[in-house]
Amino acid sequence: MSAPTLPSDTPADTGVRPARSAVADAYARLTEVFPGLSVTELGLGEAAPRDGDRVCAARLAEGGADLDAFLAWDETQVMRDYGQRARPDVVATFGLHRYAWPACLLITVPWFLQRRVPRFPVEHVTYQRTLGRMAVRVTTFACLPDDPAAGLPGARVVPDEEALRAQVRAAVAEHLEPVLGGFGPRMRRRGRALWGMATDEIVEGLWYVAHLLGEERRAMRELELLLPGATRPYVGSAAFRELTGPNGESLPTRDRASCCLFYTLRPEETCVTCPRTCDADRVAKLTATALS
Repeated sequence: MSAPTLPSDTPADTGVRPARSAVADAYARLTEVFPGLSVTELGLGEAAPRDGDRVCAARLAEGGADLDAFLAWDETQVMRDYGQRARPDVVATFGLHRYAWPACLLITVPWFLQRRVPRFPVEHVTYQRTLGRMAVRVTTFACLPDDPAAGLPGARVVPDEEALRAQVRAAVAEHLEPVLGGFGPRMRRRGRALWGMATDEIVEGLWYVAHLLGEERRAMRELELLLPGATRPYVGSAAFRELTGPNGESLPTRDRASCCLFYTLRPEETCVTCPRTCDADRVAKLTATALS
């Protein structure tokens, strides 16, 4: 459920921005509870910003020099924080996680908060990772028939909640599939393993943000409906389950469909949702987090 780390001395841009689309309020609420990520919506004909280390998702999907530069940040971070080099596939896994986690939120947060699902071809998203800034071009979105936004330009009305969930799955797949193609040659495992990672980014990103919103339990229910299993190309389900704490308290957890490979740097520090982490260790980690 953890978020990708951002440098503590580089806060996100949290300035007030004019509403540009039917999903603008969802992005404003996202930044309000998670200042580490801000979303700028581009107007008609407005060029995407090119400042700093910003990269277009389409360039990551190409797998060339822009992806090399993107992953160089992860390689430097590993050396700085852990004093050792990571395998190239580990660096690529870290980099993919740090892009896919916020990219999925561009779709899942408006769905969760507003029941609106924007579509983002890779050409319509740029990311400045050190400041946690994303710039997007919203052109179309799906919504339900009773949504006040149903009559807006670009609205695609679907009949019910399950049809809207299908739109979420399709929108994430449309955006991530080219990106996975760019990262894939740098990973040891592809295909099913990459889509397992996509499944985890969808679930853990929204789970984390919903916790900040005070709606963790609702998010868990929604995600179980969104990813019940057998929803190709995704691998596995939301996979939530309950553990019992030392005082009888309920401790929600889940089992990841993929591995973030952090254990290759710190074998003794597995993630709380990692399949390598036994339930006793999960209870200890979750209890310590709750106490802190």
